[in-house]
Amino acid sequence: MAAQAILLRPAPPVATPSAHDSSNEGYRAIDLIHLARQTHGDRGLETELLGLFRRQAAQIMERLSADLPADSIPWRADLAHTLKGSARAIGATRVAIKAEIYEVQARDGKPDLKPALSALQAAVDEACRAICDLLRG
Repeated sequence: MAAQAILLRPAPPVATPSAHDSSNEGYRAIDLIHLARQTHGDRGLETELLGLFRRQAAQIMERLSADLPADSIPWRADLAHTLKGSARAIGATRVAIKAEIYEVQARDGKPDLKPALSALQAAVDEACRAICDLLRG
């Protein structure tokens, strides 16, 4: 008797918005299941990582928003890359996607990064609001 292979497909994004899902992209601001997997369920570590992300995201967004000369583009892309990795680590998928879009546009030399920066800022703001809600309990 041969065993059958079962193909598991990822669950579709949540259709009903919750307090942590206010956009139409279908991703929660923070994927708590992903975060729990990353931390092996250690609530103290989750809290520490979320706090670190909030501080780092604020610092990065402040630097990306600064009005600097065009030769600052390479390090702007590097900052977006750093933010993308941090966002992925905690399950802030929307932030990671928007950071990657900004990073690619910066590396490609797109002259106007303001729309990508605005979208990234909105995603970071949403993730930080969700983190504040989570940390308040």
